[in-house]
Amino acid sequence: MWWKESVTALKGIGPKKAAELAELNIYTLGDLLSYYPRQEAYVDYSRLRTIRELATDGSKQIFTAVVFRIRDSFQGRGRKFTVVTVRDETGYADLYFFMNQRYMAKKLKIDEKILITGRIKQGRNAKMVSEVFYQTADSADVLTGIWPVYSLCGGLTQKNMRHWIKEAIKRAEKDLPESLPDYVIKECGFTDRLTALQNIHFPRDWNSLRQAQRRFVFEELFLLQCGLLYYRQSNESAKAGIKHGQDGQILQKLIATLPFKLTEQQQHAWREISLDMQDITPMHRILQGDVGSGKTVIGALTLAKAAENGFQGCMMAPTEILAAQHYQTLKEYFLPLGIRTGLLTGSIKTKERKALLDRLAAGEIDVVVGTHALLQEDVVFQKLSVVITDEQHRFGVGQRAALANKGQDAPDVLVMTATPIPRTLALTVYGDLEVSLIKGRPPGRKKVQTLCYTEEKRLEVYAGLRRQVKKGRQAYVVCPLIQESENLGVRSAENVFRELSQGVLQDVRCALLHGKLKDSDKNAVMTAFAAGEIDVLISTTVIEVGVNVPNAVLMVVENAERFGLAQLHQLRGRVGRGSEQSYCVLLTGTDNSETLARLQVLHDSDDGFYLAEQDLLLRGAGQLFGLRQHGLPDLRIADIIRDTEIIVSARKFALRLILQNNNWELLRELIDRQFDNRFQMIFNS
Repeated sequence: MWWKESVTALKGIGPKKAAELAELNIYTLGDLLSYYPRQEAYVDYSRLRTIRELATDGSKQIFTAVVFRIRDSFQGRGRKFTVVTVRDETGYADLYFFMNQRYMAKKLKIDEKILITGRIKQGRNAKMVSEVFYQTADSADVLTGIWPVYSLCGGLTQKNMRHWIKEAIKRAEKDLPESLPDYVIKECGFTDRLTALQNIHFPRDWNSLRQAQRRFVFEELFLLQCGLLYYRQSNESAKAGIKHGQDGQILQKLIATLPFKLTEQQQHAWREISLDMQDITPMHRILQGDVGSGKTVIGALTLAKAAENGFQGCMMAPTEILAAQHYQTLKEYFLPLGIRTGLLTGSIKTKERKALLDRLAAGEIDVVVGTHALLQEDVVFQKLSVVITDEQHRFGVGQRAALANKGQDAPDVLVMTATPIPRTLALTVYGDLEVSLIKGRPPGRKKVQTLCYTEEKRLEVYAGLRRQVKKGRQAYVVCPLIQESENLGVRSAENVFRELSQGVLQDVRCALLHGKLKDSDKNAVMTAFAAGEIDVLISTTVIEVGVNVPNAVLMVVENAERFGLAQLHQLRGRVGRGSEQSYCVLLTGTDNSETLARLQVLHDSDDGFYLAEQDLLLRGAGQLFGLRQHGLPDLRIADIIRDTEIIVSARKFALRLILQNNNWELLRELIDRQFDNRFQMIFNS
């Protein structure tokens, strides 16, 4: 199979060039062909303009120019950006490189000729170019038509990449296997794979390019969905499932003794989960519930159903403090019902741990709550039938599978998360799970009032915080960094703690919490705060997933512009858990109108799903909830935001193929070829 050959099979690629290609994750000829140009990074040489001809309407345009001057400048709070002035025979233009783009400017040399793509506006003294992408104008590539532009590293050039990919395409012309079923190609109107490959790298025209891009976007999402569904089915077929009975007396008694009535949303979610558990096919379901929507009680019902049927259940949480909180809640629910509970965390002493594990293996514990400690090899269940992971995005697919594999039979799997995920993202990140939703707040909870202020109001905000503390309430202060950073110019938790504890809050019990503290120290601080022994907790985002402190009524977020809407919503969810009116104050170090408008969305809405959709549009899927932290393959060409309709279509075709296909070896080969056996590593870990 020629596509598995090393790139060194091509003339001109020796060990040095192969090492540089490896930096781009290109190792084989197949990798080279799948290294697609960025969708916006094609150059149409027929559209080149002079600087004078550039329209200042904010559109993206292409031109060539010579580097005239390079200089660093500063903006508010000491942040740097670099301006590169370029010229041609008709005038001058300024290229702006901000923050993480500045390294690109440093590579340029005076009098170097470059080909520039960017968004053009009128500046103070010259035309201003932002969102800059450039390449060296190679005199040997003075071409006509549409040409690809690849992301490069090291000493690689566009000329190198174009030549090598052309050579790889010549090999593909002799023998290129198809990667989509014939009926999919026909029903979707796709071109064959070879034609699409030729046109995505060296398009005949813009229409041919769009058709090729559409095909490869679909192909990537289709095979991703096939991978998730196929390996889920493989796991299901490897072990027999567990069929639970209908809800019995214990479930009915638990629901009747709850201190509140289940909302319609909670009842609907429970019906879906209960019916899944009554099926012989193992449940694979994610329960998405907005902040404070009441997911824990649904988890309790799930575990109680397992115990009622004579089985064991477990719940894994990302922190010891959250695991302890879940344990106490479940213990209160289960003790009157005779359901035996246990808590397993890393800090439990050896003797106590051994006794708990012995009881668990003997079936003398019905429900165990724990942290990553549940994943250790010596944790053995007698009859495990239900596995729940809370805040799944803190774990990853592999850890979820590792916990599920502790059952002799395939247990039902329920994932709970308070991070609302837009449907299209859920189909990608959790393509192997069915989705249940709980929207809205439980009865009696008041909406958290959200306010946004600039730096001028900072002293007034902390005076208000002090008044709340003097009334016997507690508060959080969240900062984006642990320590001060000259480059970023934002407030750090250490500095804010020092400033407040020595200033306006000097007679108030304050504590500092961040990710660099030892786990034991973090747990001690959170436990003290939950017990009311600390009035103000100054922290980084480690409290995003934290304990339930009903007495905490105020959340102040420093440099709120540094956070996404979904994350701010999560932080806001730390307050508003009691009967008192609670507040979230967003302090921002900028008066930028776009930033203030974005933060205003939080003032207007407390719907986490709506905010997640807005965040997805504003920040992109990678920053909001990227695939990498789940262990899933990176996407080469598809985009979760842009390709919403294709995700849904690809999912339907994948389900159809999984249900109908008997040629499992071919399907597995397609998936493994696309994702380099990544799915096997995830689901077999």
